Amino acid sequence: MARYHIETYGCTSNRGETQQIEQSLREGGHHPADSPEQADVAILNTCTVVEKTERNMLARAEELDEQTPADLIITGCMALAQGEEFEQAGVDAEILHWDKVPEHVLNGECPTVTPDTDPVLTGVTGILPIARGCMSDCSYCITKQATGKIDSPTVEENVRKARALVHGGAREIRITGQDTGVYGWDINQGESLLPELLDRICTEIDGDFRVRLGMANPGGVHGIREELAQVFAAHDQIYNFLHAPVQSGSDDVLAEMRRQHRVAQYREIVETFDEHLEYWTLSTDFICGFPTEEPEDHEASMALIRETRPEKLNVTRFSKRPGTDAAEMKGLGGTIKKERSKAMSELKMDVVGEAYEAMVGTERTVLLTEDGTDESLVGYDEAHRQIALPKAELQGLEVGNFVDVEVTSHNTVYAMGTPIDPPKQPEPVEQ
Repeated sequence: MARYHIETYGCTSNRGETQQIEQSLREGGHHPADSPEQADVAILNTCTVVEKTERNMLARAEELDEQTPADLIITGCMALAQGEEFEQAGVDAEILHWDKVPEHVLNGECPTVTPDTDPVLTGVTGILPIARGCMSDCSYCITKQATGKIDSPTVEENVRKARALVHGGAREIRITGQDTGVYGWDINQGESLLPELLDRICTEIDGDFRVRLGMANPGGVHGIREELAQVFAAHDQIYNFLHAPVQSGSDDVLAEMRRQHRVAQYREIVETFDEHLEYWTLSTDFICGFPTEEPEDHEASMALIRETRPEKLNVTRFSKRPGTDAAEMKGLGGTIKKERSKAMSELKMDVVGEAYEAMVGTERTVLLTEDGTDESLVGYDEAHRQIALPKAELQGLEVGNFVDVEVTSHNTVYAMGTPIDPPKQPEPVEQ
């Protein structure tokens, strides 16, 4: 039996893949090591979304190669899209797809999977990758080279995995994928199975838990927007949270990016969710400084932010990724990208801060999911907005609790709250 060490970088989907790898290793009788130095095998699950990340991955691979006395396995997006980079850097490692990692580590052993095998969780959060790959062909994206087209397990299989997570103690299920909106296109004649999956998870699984839907590109969501919003509205288990990365407010730029949506479709998605949900979070992404982005395109993106008021916003400067079509385009100067990114980030703080300011004085139900600092706990409300509870542990609260709170203040990107009815403190013991 082997002792393993796993490190994961990048998105929630990558963390989900790691959980699946670790699940297989646990089922094979293997166990985690205390450090890379004590491991029989080290596994590095990589990301390559931007150039800086790529450099960090190479540096960490070199460190692990030195620290680990036995095998090093590199998987994830950078491994699959740019595996030769590790060889050129002199890293002695096996480059493997996620699916092949457990088989390589188990080395021909045949583990027996039993119904009572505990799922691998991170605290009270379970990650459920519902599919791999996507149906897009964005001109700037290197991840597609690693993940390929959509590959969807059945709804029944995903419900089974979700049930195992809940029965294993998960209070929060994070549904992930490169593009969750197109889940099922490959097995359902081009029609999404996402609304059905969400409905069945909520109706067929017993337990007190919440579900957060991961990234769903507007091109896939647009066709199911009414049905999806209705499923959200019908089930309290689902966080009222939609991550739909628009990337630009300019149709011209979206066309050069080869995104499968246009701005009008994004607007229609937002309008539909506004109609069905009174309180929800719009999460989106923008890329600043795409090679063909003109000043008016940047202003269109800024205007779209002001119009749709996303409560969560990720701003990324364009980064040329090797092997992509956008890497061959004549780029904008670094100063231009920096200035545009700065302006958008400042607008982001204004818009997000306004949303959290509006929460002050309201009452919310929060699922506590992680430790904070100084006996505080951190969780998320019905719209998956982050709320911290100072000194919560001193009030008898713990991770996994649902608690009604009053929002008392905010710090722009998260709120602070106080339990409305904190648990009674035990009577002091007489000495």
